[in-house]
Amino acid sequence: MVQEFEIQDGFSILKIENSTNDVFRFRKEVSSNFIQMHFCINSDAQLHYGPHYSLDIKNQNSVLLYNPNQNLPINLSLNEKGKYLIFIVTIKLFHSFFSQVAEIIPFLNEENQDKKYYLDKALSPSEVLVLNQIFDVHTNTMEQLFVKAKAYETLSLFFGKSQDDKMSCPFLDNEANVEKIKNAKQIVISNMAEPPSLQELADEIGLSLSKLKEGFKHIYGESVFNFLLDYKLEYSRKQLLSKRYNVSEISLQIGYSTASHFISAFKKKYGTTPKQYIMSIS
Repeated sequence: MVQEFEIQDGFSILKIENSTNDVFRFRKEVSSNFIQMHFCINSDAQLHYGPHYSLDIKNQNSVLLYNPNQNLPINLSLNEKGKYLIFIVTIKLFHSFFSQVAEIIPFLNEENQDKKYYLDKALSPSEVLVLNQIFDVHTNTMEQLFVKAKAYETLSLFFGKSQDDKMSCPFLDNEANVEKIKNAKQIVISNMAEPPSLQELADEIGLSLSKLKEGFKHIYGESVFNFLLDYKLEYSRKQLLSKRYNVSEISLQIGYSTASHFISAFKKKYGTTPKQYIMSIS
């Protein structure tokens, strides 16, 4: 299945999902004045260039491609159960997004702006979360607005901090600490209606409170509280889509004592009330 979302003139997203047990092939012509950002968020994929060369893209990895000297047609093979997103953006529009920070994005600085560019990097947990959110949308007007917001959020996460900066964090050099932080994430998700306090969480995973806060922010890009709030509201959005529960039932599932508090939080994040959201997708 292939869906295309137009974010704005000169910026579109291709959502490609292979729900079969076979390899899915997709091809699209793309001219040389476009940047391509490929995100493989489930299974593996390959990009084919001619009869003798292909580029492997592993699960939860990304590839950025730009060649001002020739067209780069997309010729994709996506493995079974694969989920894949492609951002296609004109170089002119891309410059307008990052005009204030062009010097810190290698292919936008003056030295490289007319040269071809290639970047292969692993996706962070925050990037994977946002990209998966794009996959959950349909094609109605309200959902397309949500996709636009998540597209810009993806660009911000992708270019907001270099991979080298992430890897230089001394906390991440300790694999045991990383596993403890991942465990902390699962604990708060499993107990989202009644999450433990930060001190209780730190005690349970065997880290000091300061290490919990520091490590969680480094690995997931936000505090425990903000991560859990985003997770709960995204969970509630999916429950609304399922139409299995009413607003009051969903608010209790995610730990709000009153529906009014849930409605207020939902509107602050998504710009609409749960009831209006349900009506928009009906």
